[in-house]
Amino acid sequence: PKSKQQSGTLLTSTPPTLQPNTIPSIKQIQKYSAVKMATNEETETEKKTSNKHKYRKEKPWDTDDVDHWAPIPWDPESLPHKHVLLEESSFATLFPKYREKYLREVWPVVTRALDKHNIACELDLVEGSMTVRTTKKTHDPYIILKARDVIKLLARSIPVTQALKVLNDDIQCDIIKIGGLVSNKERFVKRRQRLLGPDGATLKALELLTGCYILVQGNTVAVMGTYKGIKTARQVVLDCMKNIHPVYNIKQLMIKRELEKDPKLKNEDWSRFLPQFTKKNVQRKKVAPKKEKKAYTPFPPAQTPSKIDLQLESGEYFLSERARKVKKLAEKAAVAAEKKQLKKEAREADYVPPPSLNKKDKKKRKRDSKENEELDLEGLKSKFKKAGKKKVSFGANVTDFVE
Repeated sequence: PKSKQQSGTLLTSTPPTLQPNTIPSIKQIQKYSAVKMATNEETETEKKTSNKHKYRKEKPWDTDDVDHWAPIPWDPESLPHKHVLLEESSFATLFPKYREKYLREVWPVVTRALDKHNIACELDLVEGSMTVRTTKKTHDPYIILKARDVIKLLARSIPVTQALKVLNDDIQCDIIKIGGLVSNKERFVKRRQRLLGPDGATLKALELLTGCYILVQGNTVAVMGTYKGIKTARQVVLDCMKNIHPVYNIKQLMIKRELEKDPKLKNEDWSRFLPQFTKKNVQRKKVAPKKEKKAYTPFPPAQTPSKIDLQLESGEYFLSERARKVKKLAEKAAVAAEKKQLKKEAREADYVPPPSLNKKDKKKRKRDSKENEELDLEGLKSKFKKAGKKKVSFGANVTDFVE
């Protein structure tokens, strides 16, 4: 029987091995290289025909013009039965004390808005909390999460008219926590103010570019808008807390807004159009206070007197314990009496009458007042003279009105 080598096929499963410490012949080297190449070709074909995309099929309905982020409207009429939710879901959130008055006023508006979606709500003024829960009539399973967002935004000082917009399918919200991003309190306040800008100009520009409603309140930033706008606003806020000025991000957003209008640049890289800002961390040298050089002396400084030495000098050391206490109380009483007198003088300073004027000062004041009166009279005379020269309409004269 013919072997596999004689029939023209190669054994590619196990390539021939070369014996160590022997000089192989030319035929052996050629045979080894041929088998090696055949095995490499087999591995390449195996990679090409892998089962990675075996069950992946073409989707003719999934084209480029399909918006995957577009909200799908909820149609309760298409449901097979009335009751969809099997269990009750509820969410609660706390609100600060200063929001209690406002929430009490607008709570009827919130109740009416949530009743349209069959969501029950409760305001607890004792515990300081707001609660929303589903009912038996609730058919939309996602509306309870929207109601949770409404009470969260109300607790973060957002007006009720703006907070209720979250119930719409095309508006989402996000609350960004910025309190723990900066350790230094002064630096945190400075960067938060940088996000607002002068008279809120920076925040307004950011709202226009992202299409979101943004409110900076305490240690949080509340954002309302589309998914894309919220993502952009969140990145700008976090960069601001990382000491990157929001003006740089606003400039990039303005350039991107213009590039989106050009359809030719849709599939191109925009990095060549965007400005590249390098971070310059200039270290400012602190001016060290100059120390005055003391005159050199070979002798060490005098030893500071101890507590017992001071008591010996004052004679307190030889007093009894009771006498020392009496002395301390007397000293405290003297200091308290002195402070009391100073406070009394400061209070009475507001009721001290002004110093009386001398005769010379009184005469001077009278003289000044007379001069002012004379000046006023001359001014009035000149006004009347000018008015007499002007002609009044309807044939009237100035003398008819001025005596």
